[in-house]
Amino acid sequence: MNTDELEWVLMKAERRVLEIQTKLHRWAMSDLHRRFDDLFNLVTDPAFLLIAWDRVRGNKGARTAGVDGQTAYYVESVRGVEEFLAELRSDLKDRSFRPLPVRERMIPKPGTAKRRRLGIPTVRDRVVQASLKLVLEPLYEADFHPCSYGFRPNRRAHDAVAEMRLLASNSYEWVLEADIAACFDEISHPALMDRLRHRIGDKRVLAVVKAFLKAGILGETGDVRNTDTGTPQGGILSPLLANVALSALDEHFAAKWTDRVERAKRRRHGLANYRLIRYADDFAIMVSGTRAHAEAMLGEVAEVLSGLGLRLAMDKTRVVHIDDGLDFLGWRIQRHRKRGTSKYYVYTYPAQKAVRSCVGKIKAICWQDVNLSLEALIKQLNSLLRGWTAYFRPGVSHRTFEFLRAVVWRQVFGWLRRKHRKTSWKELRRRYCRGGWWPVDGEKKLFNPAAVRTTRYRYRGAAIPSPWPSTA
Repeated sequence: MNTDELEWVLMKAERRVLEIQTKLHRWAMSDLHRRFDDLFNLVTDPAFLLIAWDRVRGNKGARTAGVDGQTAYYVESVRGVEEFLAELRSDLKDRSFRPLPVRERMIPKPGTAKRRRLGIPTVRDRVVQASLKLVLEPLYEADFHPCSYGFRPNRRAHDAVAEMRLLASNSYEWVLEADIAACFDEISHPALMDRLRHRIGDKRVLAVVKAFLKAGILGETGDVRNTDTGTPQGGILSPLLANVALSALDEHFAAKWTDRVERAKRRRHGLANYRLIRYADDFAIMVSGTRAHAEAMLGEVAEVLSGLGLRLAMDKTRVVHIDDGLDFLGWRIQRHRKRGTSKYYVYTYPAQKAVRSCVGKIKAICWQDVNLSLEALIKQLNSLLRGWTAYFRPGVSHRTFEFLRAVVWRQVFGWLRRKHRKTSWKELRRRYCRGGWWPVDGEKKLFNPAAVRTTRYRYRGAAIPSPWPSTA
């Protein structure tokens, strides 16, 4: 199959998948108690499997193999995509498909000495998980509450931070900053399957999901361990399953979020109002009330999580006032007096932990082998700095960007001085700065973080669009 023909087939498959997803989402929205009984045929549909393969192949992790040693490139170049998908579809249809254990990799947690587990499924299992996600996501998006932002279409961390800033500016001054201990490793399988059954009546789909949950883990030492709880972090389906489980927390606090009149009545009677903001397993509860009201939420949260087999990490869970500030999703959110006035505003700016992490990465890049060319070094730094500044652009970040500019300049020139130990400053500037002070190599110029203009991210709330229209 040539490139043009493949693109045409992919375009047709994408259109078919989107049409079916839109119908599923519309049906789920029209009846919030409807269970869907014939979903397995969609999971094994050639169009769904083809789009699932395309997303797996386009993912950065496609270069990483699972326990079978096969990468996406191997499937394309040796086995052939058509034969691979036909065989996979046949195994699913005749119920002989069995997921293999995920390959364990322990990766460092940013800013700590701890490590977290990453599970790498085989390419074959990734395609089936991606197909399952294509079918299940439109159904559960109809049930998810707007307070949840992580790993959902058209939603991002900036929306969660913007809502927190808005609420903190409107009397929600106390914050219960909570952390779930080993969320992805300890989710109860029975509790998760019960929540899945609220929407899925097709036992074949439930059996495949359960098979992935029970697939096991091949440890770094070569031992195979059973997975009695949790959904390994790293799988395509894992974030959706985690959201399905943690939506129990969303539902609990959505019941407390009454209409504006009722909330005003509660405050007049000395009662508190609450609002949950959740990004995957990171969440905070905004409280319009007193510190005692916020502390009382600890028991409620612990009770809801215990039904899912989860628990709070008490050493990372605390109640703070917005004037003292908190770190959330890499941002520092704190109320300050505006300089030159007597008015107080809630500001968002990069957290120190995020800044230290970025500086550490810059130093790690610049302490590489000096035999590299400056162009190769600049390419790595530019990729890091562009991504970091793009994330922190909608906030009070200009001073931080100027600080990063000084750090990256100092580190790059330190690298150049080590590369050319006997070369004078004047010669280094002539060769690598074109007589100025900012490094450039050929057409590749070092990215200047201080040149990035900051913006404000507006709270979108209910205006966040769905990828599937709920009305015809």
